[in-house]
Amino acid sequence: MKTIVTGGAGFIGSNASSRYLKRGHQVVVVDNLSREGVGENLEWLRSQGAALEFHQTDIRDWEGVSGVFRRHRDADQVLHLAAQVAVTTSVRNPREDFEINALGTFNVLEAMRQSGMRAPLIYSSTNKVYGEMTRVGTVERNGRYDYQSLSSGVSEEHNLDFHSPYGCSKGSADQYVIDYHRIYGLRGIVFRQSCIYGYRQFGAEDQGWVAWFMIAAQLGRSITIYGDGKQVRDILFIDDLLDAYDAAFAQPDKAAGRAFNIGGGVANVVSLRELIEFIERRSGGRIPAGTADWRPGDQKVFISDIRRARVDLGWSPRINCPQGLGLLYDWIEKNRELFVKLSPTLV
Repeated sequence: MKTIVTGGAGFIGSNASSRYLKRGHQVVVVDNLSREGVGENLEWLRSQGAALEFHQTDIRDWEGVSGVFRRHRDADQVLHLAAQVAVTTSVRNPREDFEINALGTFNVLEAMRQSGMRAPLIYSSTNKVYGEMTRVGTVERNGRYDYQSLSSGVSEEHNLDFHSPYGCSKGSADQYVIDYHRIYGLRGIVFRQSCIYGYRQFGAEDQGWVAWFMIAAQLGRSITIYGDGKQVRDILFIDDLLDAYDAAFAQPDKAAGRAFNIGGGVANVVSLRELIEFIERRSGGRIPAGTADWRPGDQKVFISDIRRARVDLGWSPRINCPQGLGLLYDWIEKNRELFVKLSPTLV
């Protein structure tokens, strides 16, 4: 098997690439190494054998991207993870956000189309394509927000509402992947992912909040809670996400041209304040936390309805919140020196 992974040195990408290398795949990683910690991830991948081929290529670079895909037109599967990943960054620099997420994904699709590739492609979209969901009633229950009536969470049938430049760029790419299946027969699959967390996640304040809270706590850094901390997300451990990728790649004709909400679902929900309470129990100390205004596009609640993936792909999460949070906390603790080295850049 040959697998192409764009963003393959990032958090999700390095975990996926490692899984494929361990299975004996030839893995082609495309990454511009712009995010903190990805250099360490790349070295970790290189230590796992010679079946890794690395291209330091930016997905905005058409010549570079098309060259990689022409050379590897025989790939068996493509995982497109390269992205600008923070809403706050998109607000500060919407042009860069558009070029990375929308144009970059277009480059990947065109490179595959022009190379005549038949490999299935999974695109990592986001729950932000549903916007702030202001028309969905929310209530406060037991100290955290919840939907008033969506007992199973948000389904793929919910109206798209691209809010924030990040939502627009990711949502545009999301729709391009689906339409390239309709128009060109490209076997694109969209995963609208919700709060993935786990090993090798170098979280920062504006992205990767589960890891960031744990990293900050273990390094003695303060945490800022934007809003009131009662915001709720369904969270999904990295190994469960990789299982979902496997399930879709195993039946590409069934999954192609469709979107799937992929998250922890209603059984794996946590608020910001509940995560802080978990960390304080594990650490035995208090976490210094300040507050600030709500950030643009922040949803009070997002919980994925994952029934489509369960029924059509045969996938559901196996690792619950307490298990996954414990695994991540232990990994950060074990690799504390690495985080000390990176700490000046983790803000």
